[in-house]
Amino acid sequence: MASLEQQIYLPTLSKLGVTNPPKNIDASKIVTEWSDRFFKALSSDNVDETVSLILEDGLWRDMLAITWNFRTIFKSENIRKLLNARLAQTKITNLKLSEDKDKQPALVNPNPELIWIQAFFDFETSVGLCSGVFRLVPTPNGEWKAHTVYTNLEGLKGFPPKAGPYRSHESNHGFWESQRAKETAYEDREPTVLIVGGGQSGLEVAVRLKYLGVSCLIVEKNARIGDNWRNRYNALCLHDSLADWLEFYAHSLELDYWTSSEVTSVQRDGKNGEWAVSVAKSDGSKRIFHTKYVVLALGLGGNTPKMPVIPGMDKFKGKIRHSIHHKRALDDEGKKVVVVGACTSAHDISQDYQHYGVDVTMVQRSSTCIVSVKKGMPLLFGDLYKEGGPPVDICDRINASFPIYLQKCVHQMVIPAVMEADKEVVEGLKKVGFKINYGPDDSGWTLMAWKNAGGYYLEVGASQLIIDGKIKLKNGSIKEFTEDSLVFEDGSTLKADVVVFATGYGNAHDATRKIFPSELVDKMKPIWGLTDEGEIQGIWTESGVSNVYFMLGNLALCRFHSTHIALQIKAKEEGLFTTVYDE
Repeated sequence: MASLEQQIYLPTLSKLGVTNPPKNIDASKIVTEWSDRFFKALSSDNVDETVSLILEDGLWRDMLAITWNFRTIFKSENIRKLLNARLAQTKITNLKLSEDKDKQPALVNPNPELIWIQAFFDFETSVGLCSGVFRLVPTPNGEWKAHTVYTNLEGLKGFPPKAGPYRSHESNHGFWESQRAKETAYEDREPTVLIVGGGQSGLEVAVRLKYLGVSCLIVEKNARIGDNWRNRYNALCLHDSLADWLEFYAHSLELDYWTSSEVTSVQRDGKNGEWAVSVAKSDGSKRIFHTKYVVLALGLGGNTPKMPVIPGMDKFKGKIRHSIHHKRALDDEGKKVVVVGACTSAHDISQDYQHYGVDVTMVQRSSTCIVSVKKGMPLLFGDLYKEGGPPVDICDRINASFPIYLQKCVHQMVIPAVMEADKEVVEGLKKVGFKINYGPDDSGWTLMAWKNAGGYYLEVGASQLIIDGKIKLKNGSIKEFTEDSLVFEDGSTLKADVVVFATGYGNAHDATRKIFPSELVDKMKPIWGLTDEGEIQGIWTESGVSNVYFMLGNLALCRFHSTHIALQIKAKEEGLFTTVYDE
């Protein structure tokens, strides 16, 4: 049987069987007529009528609103099962089209073969305040049906996030600093949530929890908030400004955090089922916290370097290191450097070496997906996340409303234009022997990010340096090291004084196993990669072990999904969380 990835398709007119494209489309009228029926059916638990308004091969993506899970349900029979199982419990009410001026029905017609109407709606469940997006497409009989429906939990009834000044306006006569010191010390209290890691993932969850009235403490092993970026290689584009901003963010929002502190173990507290979390501080002191929830914000791969083992490494008289330990190019001035790998870190580090006049060669072992930031990226994302486009919060919801395997189909449609826009760079790279791919089934780099968290480079200058020969290129697999060289499988050799392996990171559970009992880690879901439905595994919902969550992702993902983790925890605290739909 074909996988879901293979079955999902773009609803082109030919695929839909529409031979006469609709003309003079009144998007608002079509949306109103369809939504009137859809809202009435949903609020009356009329599953048959609801399903009849969706294509047989339609998709329903839900984030917590109906399933307390992240699910993409494909085909009407499976949507029927979902609604039969959950509608009576969920109690959907107060459905209405959004009144926001930026969320009005929009006709989208990216090419002659593809047309849909996008609209936003709001609704409530028995416990939540929710939003949704649907996309209607024409059918052969002239009726419009939903190809996708997206539902998302936005908040909890009766528990709005705090707004306005967090503290009283009254003067505290100079005691703010001592008051904050007492709050962060947690000497006479326990946090409800302990967050392991103070990067953007941990900080954003902490903020969401704080403004929902849930106490939490961040434990960060580095000396300062933001050091997870400061301590990376100097050529990393964001590192100084982002690191300082994260520190400012944590300070300004008065987040409770311990730096220079490390979680050494997390054990079940046998007395009450909570977690006993052991923390060691750099001054030698220790503390065991008793907390209900643990959020692991350890980063993808847990910052555990993936280092190949190659014969002869012990004979090599030069330096060998992983990219995680690379700091600055000037440390290797006057030496011959080889960077093994051809994705983001390899390009950044090679560009850094070249900038300082260091002789650098990139070793490419397999093909890389290349998309330019200047020309290719805008074609992939259209009006989303750019100046003059929709507000960021709306962009987040539009982006989430496309199931990931449907995103793949959209990008496949756009890739020919991306290839044409990047033609000069691509042809230049091919000419010097750089191997290029265009992502899984020619869908670009995003699916590679979801599946493998790597395999691509977004061109910001290093590709041109390779084309110009300023970054040298060598293709092939390394067979062995000698005292001063790398020997390749084809028998060729390459002299080197320094070899940097930009070969990625290990499994996220490598870091988890250092602090959790192995029997609990074995129960946890895999981290990253895609489920059969095309949902990212193991993060933003419960880990597979009760009251343990993994939070990770870039700034955009953390901004959006930090709310989802916070709402699950708050719902449990207030007795609103029911059961997870996991069929």
